[in-house]
Amino acid sequence: MKLVISIVNNEDARPLIDALMRKGHRATMISTTGGFLREGNATIFVGTEDEKTQEVLSIIRENCHMRTQHVNPLPPVMEPGEMYLPTPIEVEVGGATVFVISVDRFERY
Repeated sequence: MKLVISIVNNEDARPLIDALMRKGHRATMISTTGGFLREGNATIFVGTEDEKTQEVLSIIRENCHMRTQHVNPLPPVMEPGEMYLPTPIEVEVGGATVFVISVDRFERY
């Protein structure tokens, strides 16, 4: 058995959960916050049999897309009275970061 943990963009989370459920996979979603942009993400946990792991990974790949977004960088530490005019920068967001972990034991009550 495997535990698939995927960290995805909030925009991709609901379509991903729906796609997983349509294929018969159970999933749990929790809201998380990313460290780089400090924006909301979703972390989705899927427990699956070894032979269905590739199917879960394919569903994640099909539903989580990279996109570009303009963000203002965090302001630098400044002295009082200094002025900071942020210049938006383009960054890639979305996609998925996925961890596949072997499960020694699983119980459902």
